[in-house]
Parts: sequence; structure tokens; C-alpha cells
Amino acid sequence: MTKSKPYIVAEMSGNHNGSLDRALQLVDAAADAGADAIKIQTYTADTMTVDVKHPRFQISKGHDLWGGDYLYQLFERAHTPWDWHEPIFERARERGITPFSSPFDRTAVELLEKLDAPMYKIASSEITDLPLIRLCASTGKPIIISTGMATLKEISAAVEAAKGAGATDITVLSCTASYPAPPEETNLRRIPVLADALGLPIGLSDHTLGIGVPIAAVAFGAVLIEKHVTLDRADGGVDSAFSLEPAELAALVVESERAWQALGTTRIGPTEAERESLRFRRSLYVVTDVVAGEPVTAENVRSIRPTGGLDPDQIGTVMGRVFRTDAAKGTPLTWDLI
Repeated sequence: MTKSKPYIVAEMSGNHNGSLDRALQLVDAAADAGADAIKIQTYTADTMTVDVKHPRFQISKGHDLWGGDYLYQLFERAHTPWDWHEPIFERARERGITPFSSPFDRTAVELLEKLDAPMYKIASSEITDLPLIRLCASTGKPIIISTGMATLKEISAAVEAAKGAGATDITVLSCTASYPAPPEETNLRRIPVLADALGLPIGLSDHTLGIGVPIAAVAFGAVLIEKHVTLDRADGGVDSAFSLEPAELAALVVESERAWQALGTTRIGPTEAERESLRFRRSLYVVTDVVAGEPVTAENVRSIRPTGGLDPDQIGTVMGRVFRTDAAKGTPLTWDLI
């Protein structure tokens, strides 16, 4: 069992729908739900790609959410304007929630450093951008690395790049980089495998629907859960289809902590909380008033709750014996009575 409850990160992504007011409302919603952090993404369409309408820059037309979109236009729609970063960070800090971001190039890191970003998240698609990882690590701040699509070799290379540049606080997130992600391809069993292979804390960046998958991840040792959030899925937005609404985020906060508490230990046996219940196991009792010399029968001795009498398995041994003394209904049957 990890020492702390899972750290819950609410991912805003492009669910501000182009409105700073909505972005600030998302910060408030995350804080109200009890999330530990709110994460945004720091890029522009021009820092991500080029405006070329060629099939190699186009998302496959069969994609569930963004089919046929060109990368440049998608990033234009989804990006968080850089002049919004400061008010978003300020609102988060006012509300007692940690703001941070995924940077996608050097200029993004420079902006986030000016805002004193407390940590950096490397997005799955950037895990092979080792210069970016080294740049983030060189700040000396905690690094979170998402691993969607990555092989163990690529993950190890990213971790080593971060360590080599000075990172001492690294968390790796198991991730399936499809949107939404099918639960059956989430492969939570790799969480302890990654922990053993890397010797690092492992979390989950989750794109499945609902909260069932991240709750299950806690049982496999996930120390951090990242989920996309929106104010209302019905309002639309680039990631709204697989995002949590505020009430669902609040449920994730509560239930992930409950799952963590439930991990307990490997000890088998009664717990302190079961002490009272132990009293109400069955045992043999006199169930009608009897007098000395009366035989023990199925009518006057039965296995009932609570404890105090002979074990129920002694019923065959005591049948047919006789009572030595009178006994009232509700008397535990003990060897000195028969």
C-alpha cells in the first residue's frame, strides 16, 4: 500500500471551448470536487505542426472524435491561449489546487517557468522528444511522463534522459493513447510491471469513460490518476466525449481514496473492526427450558447466534446425552451441563 492516497489531476485540455471564463469555471469545478491539481497544455498550432492540408497531416476519417480534421486546425481549436495561463494559475492557487501544464516546446517551458509552474508533464506523443524531456528536467522540478504507445525501451530512454538532466522526482503514467480508450486495451496489469522495471512510482493517465478503470488502477498500485474534465459533456468540446463532469470527478476523488484505504495488508485473520462480529458467530445453545435428566434433543439444543456455547460441530456428540442440571432457554451449552 502506498503511503498517500492517489493524487488526482483534472485535465482541462481543450474543454474550455475557447472561453477563458469557462476555463476558470473548470478550475473552480476541479477544486470543488476535491482534485489535487488542474492541468492544462501549453502550445499553439504553430509550435505543434504546420498548416499543410496533406493526408499525412490529417487524422484518419474513421476516428471517433476528430475524423478528417487536419492537425493545425485541431490544435487551433483546442489550444489554451498563452495569455490565459496566468489567470488560470492564479485562480487555481486562490482555490488551493495545484496548477501545472504539459509543455510541447522550449517556448512553452520558458512561459511556464515565468509562472513558477511546480512540475511538468510530458505527453505521450512527446515521450521520444528527449531534448524536451531534458529541458523540463533541467528545471529541477518533478517530472510526470505519460507512456501511451511507448515500448519499455522508449520509456526507459525517457526516464534516463530526465535523470541525466537532473530530475530526481519522476512519476511514470501508464496510458492508452486512444480517445476514448477501450477498457479492454487499458492493461492495468502493466502498472506493477512498470513499477518493478523502473523502480519509480506509477500512475494512470486514463481516457476511458467513467471512473471504473482508475478505481481499479489503485488496486494495482497507481499513485496518481489523471482524467479529463468538462463542465457538461452535452456542451461539446474537443475532449468532452471521454471527460468527467464535476460530479463524476468528485466521485473519483472519494472512491479512489476509498480504494486506496481498502488495500490494507496481506494479513489473513480477523481485523479490529470485526471484533464485535466475532461475538455473533454460531454456537450451541439451550433453546427451551430443560430440567435435570432430560435428554438433549434437536428441539432443546440448536446452533444459534451468538458465541458462548460449544462449537456447532459438536452437535452430533451431545445429542442423546442428558442434562445434569436445570437450564433456562438462552443458556450456552457447555460440557458441565451434560
